[in-house]
Amino acid sequence: MALPVLSSSAVKFRRVLAQFPQELSLAFAYGSGVFRQAGAPAEHGENNMLDFVFAVDDSVTWHMMNLLKNRSHYSFLKFFGPKQINSIQSYGAGIYYNTLVPCNGRMIKYGVIGTDTLIDDLLHWQTLYVAGRLQKPVKILTQNENSKLQAALVSNLKSAVTAAFLMLPESFSEEDLYMQIAALSYTGDFRMIIGEDRLKVQNIVKPNIPHFQKLYSNILQDCPQVVYKHHLGRLEASIDKSPEGQFAQLMALPRTLQQKITSMVDPPGKNRDVEEILLQVAHDPDCGFVVHQGISGIVRLSSVVQSAKTILTAGAKKSVTYSMKKLYKMTRGWLRKTS
Repeated sequence: MALPVLSSSAVKFRRVLAQFPQELSLAFAYGSGVFRQAGAPAEHGENNMLDFVFAVDDSVTWHMMNLLKNRSHYSFLKFFGPKQINSIQSYGAGIYYNTLVPCNGRMIKYGVIGTDTLIDDLLHWQTLYVAGRLQKPVKILTQNENSKLQAALVSNLKSAVTAAFLMLPESFSEEDLYMQIAALSYTGDFRMIIGEDRLKVQNIVKPNIPHFQKLYSNILQDCPQVVYKHHLGRLEASIDKSPEGQFAQLMALPRTLQQKITSMVDPPGKNRDVEEILLQVAHDPDCGFVVHQGISGIVRLSSVVQSAKTILTAGAKKSVTYSMKKLYKMTRGWLRKTS
């Protein structure tokens, strides 16, 4: 049974947004404070930290205004000013998080990312960090009329479906598809070994199938390889696993993933073009595994750098507190799995 977005969310989120500079190209809320997850009691989400991402056209100016309004949100980096904060933001996935921030009676965490950086990640999977968040259901709070950003948001969802098709068997269920998509941004993330609930992907997908359907129904309806019976709430898929079919899908993948795959497959010194290498991969019986490894390579680096940044952006005390909360969730998930 579907679990809806938590009650009174619209008013709650608007009150949070009102605390920040309003120059936002996109703002969304995500995570267990927004969508209930399996294994958690109904009231648990009301106590979870609320997670937000704010995309801004000019990060330096936005941080300058936010320092005037919410200086206490920042770690010691506030003493170095908005330009230095923006410099730290540019490392890793290009997003700067303030975490464990009291706001309207709740704890929140919010990340700030440049609009151009976000578009680049959505189109090319440069880090698959924020793009990965947006492959799962989120609550869009505000979005300006940026046609390039809107096209990039759709492109990211199409790429997620294509990558999932390559890693899934010829036939699969709708839940299998959403599980594969939800897992993309966790593939290679070291936090899935230490710091995250091992059942995280399952917990995200199972209670929220209707939200995934809403997110992907238009794309699946336009996909010739899928018979999507929306009124029945299920799809029937038969993916072309021939070399020709897989080659077409590989050629449709985001640029950074193609580059990761080619660097893994092409021996040093050969310098073959991307098309030739992807054609070779398309004939490989382990094509799906190669794609998986390519995604893992992208996610691993960005997750390590972002986690290292937390020590600077959150400060030592908040970093320890946040890490302990993550370890608690991981332990709780492990106990549920073994019980």
